[in-house]
Amino acid sequence: MRQHLIIALGGAVLVAACGGARGPEAPSPVVRGAPSIPATWTVHAKPVTAPKAMVVSAHPLASAAGIEVIKQGGNAIDAAVAVGFALAVVLPDAGNIGGGGFIVHRNAAGQVQAIDYRETAPQGASHDMYLDSAGNVTEQSLTGHLAAGVPGSVAGMYEAWKRHGSRPWATLLAPAIKLAQGHRVDAERSSDIASDSSRLAQFPASRQQFLPGGHAPPPGTQWKQADLAKTLQLISDSGPDVFYRGQIADLIVAEMQRGSGLITKDDLRRYRAKWRTPIQLRYRGYTIYSMPPASSGGVTMGEILNIMEGYDTLPAFGTAAYVHLLTEAMRRAFSDRNKWLGDPDFVSMPLERLLSKPYAAQLRSQIDPPRAPPPPPPPRAASDGEGMHTTHYSIVDADGNAASVTTTLNGGFGSAVTVTGAGFLLNNEMDDFTTAPGKPNMYGLVQGEANAIAPGKRMLSAMTPSIVLGKDGQLLMVVGTPGGPTIITTVAQVILDVLDQGMTLADAVAAPRIHHQALPDVIRYERGGLSDAAVAALRGMGHKVEARRGTSGIVAAIQRTAAGWVGVPDPRYDGGAVGW
Repeated sequence: MRQHLIIALGGAVLVAACGGARGPEAPSPVVRGAPSIPATWTVHAKPVTAPKAMVVSAHPLASAAGIEVIKQGGNAIDAAVAVGFALAVVLPDAGNIGGGGFIVHRNAAGQVQAIDYRETAPQGASHDMYLDSAGNVTEQSLTGHLAAGVPGSVAGMYEAWKRHGSRPWATLLAPAIKLAQGHRVDAERSSDIASDSSRLAQFPASRQQFLPGGHAPPPGTQWKQADLAKTLQLISDSGPDVFYRGQIADLIVAEMQRGSGLITKDDLRRYRAKWRTPIQLRYRGYTIYSMPPASSGGVTMGEILNIMEGYDTLPAFGTAAYVHLLTEAMRRAFSDRNKWLGDPDFVSMPLERLLSKPYAAQLRSQIDPPRAPPPPPPPRAASDGEGMHTTHYSIVDADGNAASVTTTLNGGFGSAVTVTGAGFLLNNEMDDFTTAPGKPNMYGLVQGEANAIAPGKRMLSAMTPSIVLGKDGQLLMVVGTPGGPTIITTVAQVILDVLDQGMTLADAVAAPRIHHQALPDVIRYERGGLSDAAVAALRGMGHKVEARRGTSGIVAAIQRTAAGWVGVPDPRYDGGAVGW
């Protein structure tokens, strides 16, 4: 029989399980009390419902491109390719052909696969390449040519299409080409470009592309990207060969030589997207598929969920007791992430142990319900990077095939370097490596040697594209988000809010979020998202608690309901859900 420890905390009741691991068909938990969402929290989502199919992305024009492909008889992967290339045009801070990403795909028959098109380190990369003579981390992993890893997006989308696509390749690029020839810029995207104008202005091709007349295209401007349109047409005509071996590859290498970068023609020829076995999780009778390494998302989220699964009774959402419990699950999962995870082609990882229910029970037993653990020594100060410059899109087609896709340049507009004559930005993904053990990257992550730089290696990612099946084994949710390390905690919270707290998908996407990543040892919450009483109670328990400068995550999610598919774009950003 399971034992429970009941502790009153800030008006909520925390029931801590002291027994062993839970079985695979754990029932839904009892939630004690009403959710605590302050009146200061005014974020509300606007769901879209459709009977046949749904596409949700961070830009309505890209979502529309995907749904049109589906209406023409395309499947989820066809739509994923169309959306991906369209985002490279209309969402230039994150959509890309000069970056990389991941897809988790489930076909209507229930087969699930994952494709890894994460960038790789050039062959000329070295372990300490971003350290100065005193061992301090330089800024070269953030801005400029040296920050770029070998891009994977074109290879990844083509490989996914080659295996699962049904429509002609050129048909899928046609919407992006048309958008590059001219589309109206909205206020959100104009603001995005303006916010990074000082970095973009450092590089001539970026100035020409993104700052015509010396400033970001104003809202309503008909923005034409002629070089990008030519590049997309070449990819449409010739597939990835032109990007990795032909004319576009020559332009990339010339750009590297122009700015003392490392990517060579040989690096581009060597690049391969890789099919991976998805992480499969069981949570209270639900099944969740997510991305394996070189993404840390599936494993780290799996640890969080496994810890949370051990509680038969949970405090209500937003209470200090619930935030404490969730924080301690996040803390332990991120500690393991930062120590163990890396590119599976380079490092051996104890994934079976990390994802086991007995290991989760061991971690759970370390959680002291009324107190936070003593803080570790603080790492070197790092900025509170919001990390919104990845992008996620979710797709369900008319046959029930699903694609969960997260892609990125890493930081906003990546390295800020546009390939001259080609019109696309290169990533600054090299910063996702451990540039120096014990020192944080741009997102404050303090990582270990498993993620050290090595030629040809994929840098560890936090991207967490995920697919959730109901207890009936049928597709229930498709979900993901940008957000740097907050990707993992955001996706976990949306899933927990639906499955445990009983929220609708719209409420779960709109609900305020917290984040803890082990180091720095601080709970960050969205401003206005926790009550003053909850913050005071958490501080009384020994937690350091800070309001974020911005919001956390830009979720794009889909859920199956009795009425059909519900698509929810995150109200924190001007994205779009388009159904059919």
